[in-house]
Amino acid sequence: MKKLFRQWINNMVSGTHNHFACFLPKSTGLMSRMILNLFFINIKIPRTHTKSIRELEKQGIVILVNKYKSYFEYLFYHLRYRNEGILHPRIGFDYRFFLWQPVFRFFKILLSYADHFFKHFSLQNPYKSGFIQEQLISGETALLSLVEKKGFYRRFVKSKTDPLHYLIEIQKNTEKQIIFLPHLMFFSRAPRTTQLTIIDMLFGTQENPGRIRRLVALFKNPKKIFIETSDPVILKNFLTRPDISKLNSKDQAVALRRYLLTQINQHRQTITGPVLKSRLEIQEEMLTNRQVQEIISDYARDQDVTIHQAHKQAVDFLDEIAANYNPKMIRLFDITLQWMFKNIFEGMVIDYKGLDRIKRVSKKGPLILVPCHKSHLDYLILSWVFFNNNMPCPLIAAGKNLSFWPLGPIFRGGGAFFLRRTFKGEILYPKIFAAYIKKVLEEGFHLEFFVEGGRSRTGKMLAPKIGLLSLLMDTFGKNNWDDMTFVPIYIGYDRVLEERAYINEIEGGKKTPENLKNVIKARKFLKKKYGKIYLNFHEPFSLKEYLRQQEKQSSIPAAADSKTLYSEFGKKLIGAINQVSLITPHAVIASAILNCGQKRFYYNQLMAHVDTYMNYLLSQNAYLADTLILDRSNTFNQVIDSFAHNKMIEKSTSEFSKSAISNPLFKITESKRPGLEYYKNNGIIAFIPAAFTALAILKADAFQFSSVDIHVSYKFLQEFFENEFIFDPDQPVEYLVRKNLKAFIDDAIIMPHPTLPDTYNLTSAGYRKLNLYAAFLVPYFESYWIVLNFYMKYTKKSIFDTKDYIKKIQSLGSRMYKRKEVERKEALSKVNYKNAVTFFTSHGLTESEKDKDQIEFYTEVIQKYRHFLPH
Repeated sequence: MKKLFRQWINNMVSGTHNHFACFLPKSTGLMSRMILNLFFINIKIPRTHTKSIRELEKQGIVILVNKYKSYFEYLFYHLRYRNEGILHPRIGFDYRFFLWQPVFRFFKILLSYADHFFKHFSLQNPYKSGFIQEQLISGETALLSLVEKKGFYRRFVKSKTDPLHYLIEIQKNTEKQIIFLPHLMFFSRAPRTTQLTIIDMLFGTQENPGRIRRLVALFKNPKKIFIETSDPVILKNFLTRPDISKLNSKDQAVALRRYLLTQINQHRQTITGPVLKSRLEIQEEMLTNRQVQEIISDYARDQDVTIHQAHKQAVDFLDEIAANYNPKMIRLFDITLQWMFKNIFEGMVIDYKGLDRIKRVSKKGPLILVPCHKSHLDYLILSWVFFNNNMPCPLIAAGKNLSFWPLGPIFRGGGAFFLRRTFKGEILYPKIFAAYIKKVLEEGFHLEFFVEGGRSRTGKMLAPKIGLLSLLMDTFGKNNWDDMTFVPIYIGYDRVLEERAYINEIEGGKKTPENLKNVIKARKFLKKKYGKIYLNFHEPFSLKEYLRQQEKQSSIPAAADSKTLYSEFGKKLIGAINQVSLITPHAVIASAILNCGQKRFYYNQLMAHVDTYMNYLLSQNAYLADTLILDRSNTFNQVIDSFAHNKMIEKSTSEFSKSAISNPLFKITESKRPGLEYYKNNGIIAFIPAAFTALAILKADAFQFSSVDIHVSYKFLQEFFENEFIFDPDQPVEYLVRKNLKAFIDDAIIMPHPTLPDTYNLTSAGYRKLNLYAAFLVPYFESYWIVLNFYMKYTKKSIFDTKDYIKKIQSLGSRMYKRKEVERKEALSKVNYKNAVTFFTSHGLTESEKDKDQIEFYTEVIQKYRHFLPH
């Protein structure tokens, strides 16, 4: 009988003992597959992840790595990845699968274990038998968990095999490379908190939920569960690192485990954000910090106040500044914006490649997000995009004017912290503010601030305000941080909610203060449609690398005020945003209307101008709205209808012929020109290099010219309008001129001379097109001409120390416009006037009695350029 039983066992195990519970075959039980697929079917697997796994499959042995040991995760990867047709783990290091085995294999495993035990009085081991090594070498994939109950005890006390040590030994004896691919499964995007709730204690944390909490999440909302993969770790490369190669295999395994855990934890933080502390907890930690205590003590001594009074001031300042980040408020914003996108806007166009790029960079540390600022809605846009793309929302620098009740507390809950417009006269406030910035960055929060300072009322970007930027750069310099990463971001709109208010302010109207009454009034805007929202991301900037390059090039003298460095970096950020600015159909049509040089124009004439602009944009690989690519003609017609509906242009009804229907006549509404100017300015930065080049060619006043002739004029125009149009300071004039001359050659505006090098001839059709580009500069020259006339009229510098000098310039501009000394109503811009005053003052014009030579110089220059501009 015993002999027959032994023979039956041998037949069952088929002459081998390599039947282990750590291995799941391709064919599991039908019922188990159905149940598991029902559980896992709604969990999201991004396509990028399946693609990366397929690529890794060709490179070597792939080991999936997760943090906590979880049968749920193993079975998910095994079944879902198999259904996706990609490498799926059939081996689980230190896992035991009995219930999920096919029935026949289940008995094989039991009998194999029993047979081995009767022969050797020990259970068979998949490591020592070589089973796992054979399977991996043959191309199988495995899952390895880094943290498990009693894992340390098993490895270091019981001296059981450490899977990582085992894999290191395999790698040292095989040419095939072993690749670890860290995996993270998220049941919630909520950040960890410093205190455990009762639910956490009973059912496990969000990061490592227990069975019940996991099942509840699975049934309640399975679509909220998602998978992320971190950067692959190639074992060969890791082992050859200088600090690792000198260790023995066991210590290498310890270092590898630590490295993988760190990578997984950092990746998790890029999704959930830093550990969430209460506002009071942040304040407590900040104010008890040794450096902050010294600041408060020094202030109390220097200002001759008690330490208690100084502490109270610090607490009050911090209470005024600090955010009160609350994930529930973020979810409320999400619901609100979803409604807005559906009812007010026509959707959002997001640069997902750029978003993925900054997501990868964010693994190295918190980001400094630097978007342009066109609307109050900007405060919410990035947070919404991050929230819906599995990234932690940033803390946002907002002006103190937005801290009014009840929106102030709501904005604080969404991550806003508030700062004063100026720190002048304050001693303690700027130091407490700097300490707060340092604290939130050390906690790991992304930071968002607007380098322009305030919203642009003109449609184009403003000159950088370096207050907060300098504070950030100083904080980096004073702390031993690895780096600080800045991300320039473009946020654009077909139409902004505040367009009427902006036009009113440009024309000299009073700025509407932010308060509850005006918020309630603004509800009427929610009944209109405002087109699309656009979001583009520039390549991130490393501050460490930027400072290293500046030092290497010595472009900024060491003795120079650090303000120069801040200003140059601010310009670089503005230039980077301009590089990824997107051109909307509204900007193109508004440009063609205002630059045509006539108050009346035909549709075909307008579209010819539009074609010229579009050819240029395409030649420069400019970022275009999707509608300009998919259905350009229909989109332009819709914009023209929109402008007509808003009374910016009027369609003639006096002609009813067939030609009038196909080629209607339009008239510009003079009073609405500033509105069209706002839309034109939304895309003007893309055309300014062409405008400078075109005007430089026109000023040459010859049908034949050399590029050297153009360089001088281009450089002057660039410096003259330095407060209007900001480009990357690292791009030389010669490069920009050469690039635009090539575009003009491609559009048959100019032709290279057949024999003379670097010499060009202007074509007969080219003159008209040059005027189309140069026309972008007409309102700016007129604005600066008005300001120069103001300098001639007022001979004392003291006039600029008063608050009403802008009103006097506006009054002068209106008189000159009525006398037809300037032709464009859009030239009567308060913003342009301020920029002109800044330029002339910084270039030596202070008192006209003493600066007659300077005034005569600029008078002659402006008049000369205006002579060559289209009228």
